[in-house]
Amino acid sequence: MQSVIFTHYYNMLVIGIAGGTGSGKTTVVRKIMESLPKNEVSLVSQDSYYKDNGHLPLEERQKINFDHPDAIEFELLTKHVGELKNGHAVQEPIYSYLNCTRSAESNTIHPTKVVIVEGILILGNPELRDLFDIKVFVSADADDRLIRVINRDIVERGRTIDVVLDRYHKSVKPMHLQFIEPTKRYADLIMPQGGHNTVAIDILTSIIKINLQKEI
Repeated sequence: MQSVIFTHYYNMLVIGIAGGTGSGKTTVVRKIMESLPKNEVSLVSQDSYYKDNGHLPLEERQKINFDHPDAIEFELLTKHVGELKNGHAVQEPIYSYLNCTRSAESNTIHPTKVVIVEGILILGNPELRDLFDIKVFVSADADDRLIRVINRDIVERGRTIDVVLDRYHKSVKPMHLQFIEPTKRYADLIMPQGGHNTVAIDILTSIIKINLQKEI
């Protein structure tokens, strides 16, 4: 993929929040967004940009390694973040983990003073990483992450405990060690204990609020 140069149309703060599966990223993002004006902050999720695999049989789709960079359409994600920085709204895809395909519909994301980009692999892509003004890595113990993965996949994705554990040992854990944990070195702020680290969340929220006080 060729690098694209974007003109910053807005006085916008783009924050990349990464971390392993089940590390507490979603909780961190939720707590930050709850403390900010709704019309001033937008969220872009890496999970929406998984490649559409509708051409594959369902059985094959369910075997996809979602923790590998090749599963994500980084080119489109990078393009959309760049367009937001240029002051243009984008159509974020809607992805279903149940059938591993994209919906024909999409979500409209508008440019705002603060844009949060969240996902396990976002700090590993150089072109995307260069668009972030602040890079955050949410860290958690492996046991804690596994517990969250089990709860989430059973409740939200309809998987059995055996399937979840098999996937964890075959893909989630090795992909974390190979592709996710190493990106911690790119982070400006590392947040251990995930959503329980109120001090780190307060610090990041304070930085964002200072940016919101600036004129576009």
